[in-house]
This record gives sequence, structure tokens and C-alpha cells, in this order.
Amino acid sequence: MSIYKRNGRYWINISFNKRRYRKPSPENSSAGAKAYELVLRQKLSRGESVSQEPDKEVVKMPTFKEFSQKWFEVYVKTNNKHSEILNKESLLRAHLNPFFGEKKLDKITALDIESYKSSKSLSGQSPKSVNNHLIVLNKCFNSAKDWEIIKKSPKIKLLKVPPQSFDFLTSEECEALIENSDGMLRDLIIIALKTGLRFGELIALEHKNVNLQDKILTVHQSISRGKLGSTKSNKIRYIPLFDETSAVFAERKGDKGFIFSLDNKEPLNPPLCLRWLHKACDKAGLRKIGWHTLRHTFASHLVQRGVSIVVIQSLLGHADVKTTMRYSHLSDDSKREAIKVLNKNNCHNAVTISNFDNNNYLNVISSQTEIAVKD
Repeated sequence: MSIYKRNGRYWINISFNKRRYRKPSPENSSAGAKAYELVLRQKLSRGESVSQEPDKEVVKMPTFKEFSQKWFEVYVKTNNKHSEILNKESLLRAHLNPFFGEKKLDKITALDIESYKSSKSLSGQSPKSVNNHLIVLNKCFNSAKDWEIIKKSPKIKLLKVPPQSFDFLTSEECEALIENSDGMLRDLIIIALKTGLRFGELIALEHKNVNLQDKILTVHQSISRGKLGSTKSNKIRYIPLFDETSAVFAERKGDKGFIFSLDNKEPLNPPLCLRWLHKACDKAGLRKIGWHTLRHTFASHLVQRGVSIVVIQSLLGHADVKTTMRYSHLSDDSKREAIKVLNKNNCHNAVTISNFDNNNYLNVISSQTEIAVKD
């Protein structure tokens, strides 16, 4: 083969008078390589030397730091949300570049990756945190491969992560927390407990997102690190509203802007809201919790009341049902009921549901969650 491509560069490989000549094409394209091959053959046929031609087009393999900087500017800033950009910038600066930075990109091996995992684990990083580093590293290598800078990326194996524990409030604790809060804080707590919104989604709610006539809340945006953007899963979801939640939104009814904001109409400040929540916890005699605990509480109470995991996944906006499955252990009764259907006295003919449209879907959500979230 007289023309071939290696590491993203076209090369000429020809023989003349029993001597082989390998030269990079000055123009890195198939057509350019064919034209350059013709020039080389003409020079050789005229007896002209080609060995002194400078190989200035040979691609220099970048170090990991050099490539990661380009990857961050070209890929990360273009394709990621603001919070993800900040996260990747931090991981590259504080962890990946100090370890891999000076190594040539094509010289980083699976052994180097294992050494990194060992180093970070010994330094006290949790398996979940180390895996977050590895995911960013893998995306970086995949881009290098897609851009034909390296032929293959090193094998990266994630660490095993033990099941994550989480905290949630009992029904009595929920009542105590609400009773010991007032004003905007009380409204925030009620909406968080009754809808399961992430805190960023909660403070990003606008008046246009609330449909009091149909009692539906539309969740399509979130505030992260001070920037308004899409939800974590980049999807829109719809949450049914009932008496207490509808009453909160009705009292705060407006034409435009954020539902929860201070006098300057700017989004609420997360650290300030966390201090408010901690004061309410102290007043109620509860342990200090974070806003995400209220989301865990919403999901946990639904599971305990027998609501389907798939429905809970939809309400929470989880991209992967595995994330929702962390709550499944809270419903031992559901396992008993699942096996019970195999009892011969409880068997029924299987049916398939056809024409399952969006209205049907919303009806399923409403019917299965009414007991759990109705006030």
C-alpha cells in the first residue's frame, strides 16, 4: 500500500530501485497524499534526492497536560453544562494533571491507571470520588482516539462502590420541621417534601411552570453554582399537585420571574437557605439535614407506601432506574406481594396495554402517587 494513515497523518510508502521511501504528506488529506506521491515518484525518476526534505509535518505526540488543555477548551466548554465544566476543570487541575500531566498521551498504560487509583485511595479519596476522576479521564482518552491522536486508549476499570447510605425524615419529623418554620422557608420545605425536587430545581421554579388549573408542575430547569440551566438529566418532567402544594403556589402567584426569591428578584442563595433549614432543625429538635434529605424523604415515603419504582424514577427525574433502586429495600412488603401473584389462587391472564399515550401516563403517575403525596 503506497498511501496509509497513522496517528491521524497520511504517509507515503513507495519503493524505487530496491529502496523504500516513507514520507509524511505535507497536506494531510487523501487527495494531498496522492498528489505528493506523484511528486516523489517524478523526483526519483529524474534522479533527484528526496531524503533531504524536512519531515516538519510529523505529528508530535502531546503530553496528557497539553492534550487535556485542548480537550477542555474544544470539547468540554462546548458540550457540557456550566456545573460540569467547573467540575472537570477542578478534577484536571487538582488531580489528573499533577499525576499524568508530563507523560506522553500514548505512553499512559493500564498500569499507570491502576497506580493512580491506588494513590488516590491511599490519600483518603472515596471509591465514588475516584470513579468520578476515572470517568473524566476515560472521556478525555476517548476524544483523543476519536480525533485520531492515539490509536487506542488504556483500559480503565472503575472501583467497586458499596451501596450508598442516605438519611430521610419520618412523617412525624416532617410535621415537626414544617411546624417550626414559617414564611418562605416553610413553603420551600413543603414543596421539597411533596414533589421531590432537587434544591437547584426548587429555586429555579418560575411562575410559568405552575398550572393550578390542571394541578401540574413543570420541571425543566435548575440553578447550579449560580447559573440557570437544564435539569440534571436534561429532561422535562411533570409533577402532580395536590391541596397543600397548590395552596403554596396559589399564595405566591405571580406573572413572571422566580417563585422563590428575595426582594431583588434574584435566585435564592443556597448557603443562606441551608442556614435557614438548620435553624428550623434546631428549633424542631432534629438533627441538622441538607435539602437533599427532603428529596430522599419524598422517595422513601413513596416506596414505603408501595408506589412503583418506575413511577418514582419518573417523578425524581433519574436517568437510570439503578439510582432509584437504592430506595427499594425500604419496601419489604412489595417483595411479598410480588411473590404472592404466583400463588395459583391469585393468578390472572396476562394482558398488554396498547395505546399508552401521555395522558394515560400522567393518570398512572397521579393514581399511584395520590396516597403518598396527597395532603
